[in-house]
Amino acid sequence: MAYTPRILAFAGSTRIDSFNKKLVKIAAAGAKEAGAQVTCIDLRDFPMPLYDGDLEIKEGIPLHALKFKEALLSHQGLLISCPEYNSSISGVLKNAIDWASRALPGEAPLACFTNKVAGLMSASPGIWGGLRVLVHVRSILGNIQVLVLPDQIAIPKANEAFSADGSLKDAKQLAAVQNIGSKLAKMLIKLGS
Repeated sequence: MAYTPRILAFAGSTRIDSFNKKLVKIAAAGAKEAGAQVTCIDLRDFPMPLYDGDLEIKEGIPLHALKFKEALLSHQGLLISCPEYNSSISGVLKNAIDWASRALPGEAPLACFTNKVAGLMSASPGIWGGLRVLVHVRSILGNIQVLVLPDQIAIPKANEAFSADGSLKDAKQLAAVQNIGSKLAKMLIKLGS
């Protein structure tokens, strides 16, 4: 029986009409087509307080952070679409990573990130398409034991790039985003075989 990798797909934005939410769905479709099982989540459904060590000591890891950790632990791959806030990572994405990185009693450090494989993308109304955030997210993930695929894509002028149905208007961009998902699925299949 062929190995079917599980991929968790999400955007680092809680905005309802986020360009990055649209983008990660396209990559998820590419991963599904390549043979992966994909779970799409919305960080809006996992509201977490700002990471605070004193809060963690007093109350433990918040419920939604635990649910996010569980989702990470049950998947081998990650598809993350990263909005660029002031040339860097969004607060909601960094906060989710920070909470998920906290170990439970008896749990190995970085258990929900170690040996995961990730594909990254971004979309922004700016001319760089969020390219600067990808450098930061790649660095963060690499430092917490995630293998990040070398391929990535940044969609500039995102406010003009999407059709009303959420698809990309440009066929080359559409194929490139689907390819991020496809490459991630194929890499996980090779690693799991």
